[in-house]
Amino acid sequence: MNKKILAAAIIFTFISGCAGEYNRAQSGAAIGAASGAVIGQTIGRNTGGTLIGVAVGTMLGYIIGNEMDKVDQQKLNAVYETGVSGQPSSWVNPDTGNNYTVTPQAAVMRDNGQPCRKAEVLAVIDGKTERAVTTACRDGSGQWVLQ
Repeated sequence: MNKKILAAAIIFTFISGCAGEYNRAQSGAAIGAASGAVIGQTIGRNTGGTLIGVAVGTMLGYIIGNEMDKVDQQKLNAVYETGVSGQPSSWVNPDTGNNYTVTPQAAVMRDNGQPCRKAEVLAVIDGKTERAVTTACRDGSGQWVLQ
């Protein structure tokens, strides 16, 4: 029964993230939910751990997705494009005061030849530090797109 509830929660999160206009907060929540589920399952090795991971990941992803504006997204894309693996890049958004530190990892090629990169994002939003791991891959036009 718990696996059905978990599956329904994950599916609902992804569907709600795809409905209507593109919404950074919803996309962040969906990515956070998926990441949280994996981390929760890895740490807890049970459905309860997975559900906690989904809840925490959804919340953190929503917060980070909602708070990153266009300038922050451009800076994040620049880190994916030119950032040195393992070397943090930081900035403060002058409008929001939010502070971001992004540490990219080495690019890897998917089986389809698409280059992808993971990065750890530390965001200080309203004095609270949030951490997320993001993945971006190049699309057909060469732009980095969050997965």
